[in-house]
Amino acid sequence: LQLVESGGGSVEVGGSLELSCVVSGDFYGRYCMSWFRQRPGKSREWVSTIRPWGLKSYSNSLGGRFTTSIDNAKNTLCLQMNNAQPWDTAVYYCAADDGENCTAGYWIRSSEYDYWGQGTRVTVSS
Repeated sequence: LQLVESGGGSVEVGGSLELSCVVSGDFYGRYCMSWFRQRPGKSREWVSTIRPWGLKSYSNSLGGRFTTSIDNAKNTLCLQMNNAQPWDTAVYYCAADDGENCTAGYWIRSSEYDYWGQGTRVTVSS
């Protein structure tokens, strides 16, 4: 499985940005698909997960501003970022792992994931 992110860039506070992660191979319904981010000087942190059966979970720290989805026609995992804030500045990574492992408490741990994209940088400026 190969993951390639795109869509990063600069956005003003309050603006929106959509990140994409193109996935090679048939992944829907088989993998735990997540977004992580790494802010400057911080460790990698969990952002969101779509479980194989479609249920979604988000970090409470996002305040409901982000939405993750899957575009099956394009084999793409998406992250819509709305009302961007300076603390959203980070490198964003998509990650995937075997769906059988996708249980509560598991999907937030970056060490559990076998497949990673290269990351895409987002900068939020005021």
